[in-house]
Amino acid sequence: MSQILTVANKEFQDGLRNRWLVSITIIFAILSIGLTYFGAAASGSVGITSLSTTVASLASLAVFLIPLIALLLSYDSFVGEQESGTLLLLLTYPLSKTQLLLGKFIGQGGIIALATLLGFGASAILLYFQLGDSAVIQTFALFIASAILLGLSFTAIAYLISLSVSEKSKAAGFALITWFLFALAFDLALLALLVGIENGLTQQGLMQLMMLNPADIFRLVNLAGLDSSDVNGVLAIAINASLSQGQLFSILIAWVVLPLTLATFIFRKKTL
Repeated sequence: MSQILTVANKEFQDGLRNRWLVSITIIFAILSIGLTYFGAAASGSVGITSLSTTVASLASLAVFLIPLIALLLSYDSFVGEQESGTLLLLLTYPLSKTQLLLGKFIGQGGIIALATLLGFGASAILLYFQLGDSAVIQTFALFIASAILLGLSFTAIAYLISLSVSEKSKAAGFALITWFLFALAFDLALLALLVGIENGLTQQGLMQLMMLNPADIFRLVNLAGLDSSDVNGVLAIAINASLSQGQLFSILIAWVVLPLTLATFIFRKKTL
């Protein structure tokens, strides 16, 4: 365990030195506070809107921003060090491949978690003091926890990419393609299915397809308890599905565990 924590601390300190934490936190804070205060600008008003509207807006922001940041932070975690020769050097220490991978995951995940907490926490504080409603704390606690899990799931996916290619440039390309597929193309494909299939997809069938995308699971976790009038598109059809918020949260956790387990298996079998 000490080896894992040592690697985690190194990765976290590297993130601080590269100013990842400061940059991500500032981005999250500016955008989240902006959406919280100016979220109703399209309707002609400026100021704090309802909790439901704010969470729906922040979820739409996070589902694009967090996966991209997680992928960019982690895509070269292994292939980059392999190209520079430091990966073999690290493995000459009394450190197993599994310990190295878990240490990197904890360290880089810690950067994403802290940035998410500080960035979106700023919106929670602003909204709480404006509305004076204790429901703000509970809702944002769930939102931030699920946002962290979303970031961790894409960090694990980035490890799969990094361990499956031989060049850093290829890893960067696959990372961007992965973000495009999960953040943009997946929902467009679902809409095409809804329109293209003669009898349409059932709500159950739609939900099963959405479980293949951690970004959609994240949005469902946070929007399941909100007014459906604040939700548009594919999510508006699935919002009243049979899966509970707890079940959706468990599936999101599985999207962290399964890619990380597969990445560990690939790394252990990989010849350096």
